[in-house]
Amino acid sequence: METFIIEGGHTLSGTITPQGAKNEALEVIAATLLTDQPVHITNIPDILDVNNLIKLLEEIGVKVTRNSRNDYTFQADDINLEYLDSDEYVQKCAALRGSVLLMGPLLGRFGHAAVAEPGGDKIGRRRLDTHFLGFKNLGAKFVNDEERKVFNIDAQHLKGAYMLLDEASVTGTANIIMAAVLAEGTTTIYNAACEPYVQQLCHLLNAMGANISGIASNLITIVGVKSLHGAEHRILPDMIEVGSFIGMAAMVGDGVRIKNCAVRELGIIPDAFRRLGVKIKVEGDDLFIPRQPHYIVESFIDGTILTLADAPWPGLTPDLLSVLIVVATQARGSVLVHQKMFESRLFFVDKLIDMGAQIILCDPHRCVIVGHDRKRQLRARRMTSPDIRAGIALLIAAMGAKGTSRIDNIAQIDRGYEDIEGRLNALGAKIRRE
Repeated sequence: METFIIEGGHTLSGTITPQGAKNEALEVIAATLLTDQPVHITNIPDILDVNNLIKLLEEIGVKVTRNSRNDYTFQADDINLEYLDSDEYVQKCAALRGSVLLMGPLLGRFGHAAVAEPGGDKIGRRRLDTHFLGFKNLGAKFVNDEERKVFNIDAQHLKGAYMLLDEASVTGTANIIMAAVLAEGTTTIYNAACEPYVQQLCHLLNAMGANISGIASNLITIVGVKSLHGAEHRILPDMIEVGSFIGMAAMVGDGVRIKNCAVRELGIIPDAFRRLGVKIKVEGDDLFIPRQPHYIVESFIDGTILTLADAPWPGLTPDLLSVLIVVATQARGSVLVHQKMFESRLFFVDKLIDMGAQIILCDPHRCVIVGHDRKRQLRARRMTSPDIRAGIALLIAAMGAKGTSRIDNIAQIDRGYEDIEGRLNALGAKIRRE
């Protein structure tokens, strides 16, 4: 198990460029299963979750060409469907959250998918009901093999249908779209997730010959086609990494420029940090965060305490709440954070409390942060990363703490952040991997 050793108190300055979006990469790579022709994808992040999905595709017969570090070509012209029922495939799926995204394209193109109950991080349950209800609406049948913990989904013939999703699930929406593009007739998905990741998936599928309309809305219409062909696609910058860099620049920055952010695709992420008092300058497609001796939390118009809560897009992404909590520990003022979408994602705040942060954990979903206004520096500690986003939040806290901290289980951070210590050390951080 690898560990980060972080020497706190060093300021960051300079320019950093975000990697390609992890969540988009998982979706568009899975979509390459929908055609037997080559699909060329660039700006793929070199991170653990994405690399594991690519390896899984190779295992089932996809020809993968690595043109360069972030540039791949995929061709799924000789898939080994028998491997999908093997114990080896089941074990690999169980360790990879992104494996659920293989269900839609495998079902849509081959009429069969077998996926293990997915693994990933420890942020609470992530149910798959939305995926299965969507497939059922298209005419599929599924059997839960409880002994092997495997879901088998079969459909001799998928037919388009109207469906109203019970939740705006991002991966659920993506899976249903990928299953529907080759179905007979028209599929209408209401209460669809409309995150930029889903928009990008739809743009790729249309470039491959699909007929999808309503992109960027919560009402998506898919007219099924006979087959798809190859295409080229470039992945957007990772909005979660952009938000993480904003948080770092606010906490320990001495003037940090974040290059090529695709600012229009960030939604309300910059505004969430501005509500904590963080100054952010938009310069073209770059963000510049100047050094700030103090940042002051806004209150609501009636003077009540600021509340930051996650919500489906275009609301605030839950993936950045942990970073916002860390930033708030050094703000002037108090803020209530309400994590609605996952039941275990706030359980890392006890580590921040051990570092000296003033945080009241009200319940599994809410905490109140009373900012130090930089009058008290956090203390270095030994910690363990429970998930990707808590891991990066703890890394930010350690960079701003007094002394040397240790973060164990950094494989969780590697799942979502490419060469993070090298890129931050180039800005002035002191992070060592052991």
